[in-house]
Amino acid sequence: MSRRARLTLLWIGLAAFGLAMAAAFTGIPEFGGTFHPYRDLAVVATFARATANGVSSINFDQRGFDTFGEETILFCAVVGVATLLRPVHRERRRDVGGGGKVLESTSLLVYVLFPLTLVLAADVVAHGAITPGGGFQGGVVLSTGIHLLYVGGRFTLLRRLRPLEWFEQGEALGVVLFGALGLAGAALGSALFANFAPQGQLSDFISAGTVPLFNIAVGMTVCSSVVILLAGFLDQALAIRSDPGTRGDPPDADAKEESAS
Repeated sequence: MSRRARLTLLWIGLAAFGLAMAAAFTGIPEFGGTFHPYRDLAVVATFARATANGVSSINFDQRGFDTFGEETILFCAVVGVATLLRPVHRERRRDVGGGGKVLESTSLLVYVLFPLTLVLAADVVAHGAITPGGGFQGGVVLSTGIHLLYVGGRFTLLRRLRPLEWFEQGEALGVVLFGALGLAGAALGSALFANFAPQGQLSDFISAGTVPLFNIAVGMTVCSSVVILLAGFLDQALAIRSDPGTRGDPPDADAKEESAS
C-alpha cells in the first residue's frame, strides 16, 4: 500500500471517529444541571440488589462485561511482561541469599505488619460488597503484604511462601471463575454477567448476590498477577546475570558482580 493510500485511510478513520465522538458528546447531559441519569440509574440498581458499596455494584453488576475486559487486559499484560523478562540464551540464573543488612527496626516492623496486612487484604476482599474496597484493592494489598518479606531482607523466605506455580494457576483460575460467573448469569439470569444469586439484606455480610463472588475472582487474579510481575522484576534485578564472555562483557564481569552482591 502506498503512502498516499495509508494517509487516505487514516483521515477517513479520524473523520469517522470525530463524528462518533461529536454525536456522543452532544447527547450527554449538560454540566451543572440537575439531570443526572447515570447517577440515578446506578443508585437505584445498587439498592435494588442490596449492594451497600455502590462502586462494587457498578463494577461487577451493572458493567460486569467491562470489568471482565479490564481483568483480561491485566492478565495479558502480566503474561507479556513475564515473557519479556524470562532468561534468554545469554543469561543464566544464580542463587540469591537472604539479602543485605537490614535495620532491626525495619525487620521488627515487617514482622508486625506482615500478618496484619494479610488479614486486612482478606477483609477488604470479603467485605467488598458492603464497605469501600473489593477484589482489586484487596488483591494489591495481599500481594504487597507478601512482599514485605523482601523489605525485611528475607528474600529466601519470600520465595518459599510464594511458589510461582500456585500463583500462575491462581491467576488463570480467577479469570476463568469471572467468565464462568458471567456465563452463569446468562444461563440462570436475564443476561450475560447478570446478578442471578439471592441478594439478601442490605449491609449484611452475605448480600449483593454474585458481587462477593466476583470480588473473590478479581482478588485472585490481581494478587497473583502482581506477585508474578514483581517476581519477574526481582529475578531480573537479583538472580539473572549474563554469561561470562558474551559480547560487550569482560570475562570476569559476572564474577565481580556476584562477589559484590
